[in-house]
Amino acid sequence: MHRVLIENSGHTFDVRPSQTVLEAAIQAGINLPYGCRNGACGACKGKILTGKVVHDDYQGNALSDAELATGMALFCCARPLEDLVIECRQIEAIQGIKPRILPVRIQSKEQLTDDVMVLQLQLPATESFSFMAGQYIEFLLKDGRRRAFSIANAPHESGFIELHIRLIEGGHFTAQVFNELPVKTILRIEAPLGSFYLREQSDKPIIMVAGGTGFAPVKGMIEHMIFNQSQRPVMLYRGVRHVNDLYMDALCQRWTQFMPNIQYIPVISNGSDQDGWQGRRGLVHQAVLDDYADLSGFEVYACGAPGMVDTAKETFTKQGLPDEAFYSDAFTFAPQ
Repeated sequence: MHRVLIENSGHTFDVRPSQTVLEAAIQAGINLPYGCRNGACGACKGKILTGKVVHDDYQGNALSDAELATGMALFCCARPLEDLVIECRQIEAIQGIKPRILPVRIQSKEQLTDDVMVLQLQLPATESFSFMAGQYIEFLLKDGRRRAFSIANAPHESGFIELHIRLIEGGHFTAQVFNELPVKTILRIEAPLGSFYLREQSDKPIIMVAGGTGFAPVKGMIEHMIFNQSQRPVMLYRGVRHVNDLYMDALCQRWTQFMPNIQYIPVISNGSDQDGWQGRRGLVHQAVLDDYADLSGFEVYACGAPGMVDTAKETFTKQGLPDEAFYSDAFTFAPQ
């Protein structure tokens, strides 16, 4: 057992030999930022001030050799070899909500495009389940692997979890969802997870940037705001490759009809003049840059492919967005 001290907050917690720093922090109710939990996104990065860790496998784009040499670590895959003093950003308490392991039943499957399936999971009637709009779940597979998917419904819609699952070429679990797992199948999940959720204490206007099925947590956030009659301005920029990829487009259009504070800007990156598309074309982050020369007064929530999220953060901060006003969830794939 090793003790970890977070220098900038004074919080301490213990880490068992079988745990990573992040796992122990979550168990202790200490909210460190994190995303993928498999060393791919870099959201949990912090600095080791004293002590040593050993890392499980991680992706080089999440932690470079140069960063490692300066004492940086990925807390989702860093295991202490001795007591540690670390420096990292903490996030405000998530209303006392801790992740739990629960059984769920597949209630319905609806394929909306060639590669997007909406899965509705039924929760046990005897269990109450609380989460923040934008968080995610992880399926606990029988072979020990985990697969993470964002929650697409709002917290007030209790009793079920909505997921938007994209079929990944060569994807072990997503192929099962599309081709094998029938309705009524029982699965196990751990939830809720993640630090990508709506910060409701702010009144700044929000720019939401969603790529592909990165629309899922954004949908949950917006429906939560609608339920609570929030008047904060929301500009939803949705990026997809082709017109046919723009699933639930009619729902987004309805939001703007009933909520004057919501704007919806879909952007198509591929396609041709023959596809009948009359809206915006190009990269979704560039559409934001074209529309707002100064982002200093906004908050941004970005979700989708890591390349899109990283580029959005880099370019938005150059256009005035404060670092602390950029919240993101990069959809990474678990290492094979």
